[in-house]
Amino acid sequence: MTTLMIQGTTSDAGKSTLVAGLCRVLVRRGVSVAPFKPQNMALNSAVTADGGEIGRSTALQAQAAGVAPHSDMNPVLLKPESDRGAQVILRGRVHGHMDALDYHAYKREAKATVLAAWEALSARHDVIIAEGAGSPAEINLRENDIANMGFAEAVDCPVLLVGDIDRGGVFAQLVGTLELLSKSEQARTRGFVINRFRGDLALLEPGLDWLAERTGRPVLGTLPYLPGLLLDAEDSLGLSGRQSGEPALKVVVPALPRISNHNDFDPLRLHPRVELTFVGPNHEIPPADLIILPGSKSTRADLAWLRAQGWEEAIRRHLRYGGRVLGICGGFQMLGTAIHDPEGLEGPAGSTPGLGLLEIQTRLLPGKRLRNVTGHLLPEGVPIAGYEIHQGVSEGPGLARPFCALAGGGDGAVSEDGQVMGTYLHGLFDRAEAGAALLARCGLAEEGAVDLDAHREAELDRLADALEQHLDIAAIERLLGL
Repeated sequence: MTTLMIQGTTSDAGKSTLVAGLCRVLVRRGVSVAPFKPQNMALNSAVTADGGEIGRSTALQAQAAGVAPHSDMNPVLLKPESDRGAQVILRGRVHGHMDALDYHAYKREAKATVLAAWEALSARHDVIIAEGAGSPAEINLRENDIANMGFAEAVDCPVLLVGDIDRGGVFAQLVGTLELLSKSEQARTRGFVINRFRGDLALLEPGLDWLAERTGRPVLGTLPYLPGLLLDAEDSLGLSGRQSGEPALKVVVPALPRISNHNDFDPLRLHPRVELTFVGPNHEIPPADLIILPGSKSTRADLAWLRAQGWEEAIRRHLRYGGRVLGICGGFQMLGTAIHDPEGLEGPAGSTPGLGLLEIQTRLLPGKRLRNVTGHLLPEGVPIAGYEIHQGVSEGPGLARPFCALAGGGDGAVSEDGQVMGTYLHGLFDRAEAGAALLARCGLAEEGAVDLDAHREAELDRLADALEQHLDIAAIERLLGL
């Protein structure tokens, strides 16, 4: 039972990527390994094999380790609903809603949940690669910490600190973070990893020597910047896709304030003939073939925000000119005639008129539907797979024209003219056959689609190859007692 924790000097320093790469390196060597993130704050989530919910990046790390994602891998998941409040999920299940101060006080109790999940996971695997959150040097959050050093101290595991040189100031990041730790925390920090380096390593080596001499800790690796690497993001949102040549299909996604599971669109980012654009606040929606309304953690509030941006009229104009609209999860609910929240599950209790583009209405109810599903797309009949993470039940005559057929019945709705489509399924474009059929509906005929799972596997292997070359794997194995 051995644990190594990866912590970072900042958010997005490379913790998630390094954990995924280490999991793939170790499983290649025959080690039974699993990822673990004690506390995560993210709106990108996945459904686990045991019917729970964890952060999407942790599910990717599980894939890197060759194991099914489990709720024990991310025992505390915080899904922000406003600037000050979040839904709290413990071991895959909704525990309740808390504002920031209440949760800060609750962390002492949450620690027991974290440690119980870690013990359960450790009993099933030889090695745990744990990931911190943000930075361990957040002085205001150190009391009752469970995300970084508080966890490492509780389980007595070594820590590696990773810094992002691409941001600049990496030596200040690493030294400054180390200086702000307690003596015991400094002692368990066994070395550094520098991430996203570009250029000639010879120019960096004097700095590496200084860092080792200054801190008494080795730099275990300088990882290169990997151009084009695209793996499931924890929560950051890239604002554009990529394509080669002239785009054959233009897709626009409004970047809602509480957008969730935006990794639904990674296959579109990767498609060589799709131009994917996320439209942020105070920008007009550009001409497009397809507008996708994404998932949302605060559907009524995000719909009000969309209207305040003037985008409701832009969507109607888009439809008048023959464009198509697809709503996923919360976006599907927005397309109906009304959204009712009588118990105030996502904000103040009340009802909000929908966009009225589908003949459905939705009532938000306690409890959350979490499941992985398979079925087929209608009317094409091609296989489709995805997952549901949502609150609420939709009803109305529009459901008589379902978007797809699942084992338990139909899902979603399609307008009579076929221009407006809605579904609760995330991961619509992940499988190439279903993705190609959906894009063909919108005018991208005979262009194929991206197989996202095959892409993930190739990227994980590419990442592991880079770690094998540039990281002192032998030193890491010694830290793990292997």
